[in-house]
Amino acid sequence: MVIGTGLLGFLIKLYRPSESNKLFDGASLMLYMCGVIVYIVNIVKGMRVIDSGMYDTELVEGELAVGVDGVEAAAEQPLGRDDSLRVMAASNTILALVLVGVLVLQAGQWYAERKDQQEMEKARLGAAASGESKEGGNKHRSPTASKKKN
Repeated sequence: MVIGTGLLGFLIKLYRPSESNKLFDGASLMLYMCGVIVYIVNIVKGMRVIDSGMYDTELVEGELAVGVDGVEAAAEQPLGRDDSLRVMAASNTILALVLVGVLVLQAGQWYAERKDQQEMEKARLGAAASGESKEGGNKHRSPTASKKKN
């Protein structure tokens, strides 16, 4: 449910993307998907092993990987209790770093958009002020000043 909510949020933001959405949200979506993959592959499987207590055995009979170049996949040793917990700890650390990366990218996008708005506001105010000074200078000029130039 939580994973689906995050994916839905990213897909909504990428529906009609601006330039910053393509860059920041695209990278955030990639990191988020890496986090989802780490979660599903390592953490969910590890939690099943820990919950069942079946260390040093295969979790499901059909879960053997396909062998490469005639090497049987069953020749690999299943992980023991200590190794399973180490994989879980490393996966949780990787997941935390990936999600912090998503937050940093989203904060960066907010900061970049805020700076763009501030610069546009300054430019708009500067253009309005220069337009008023040109017009204002003509309005307050004395009639004798124009005669003196001629």
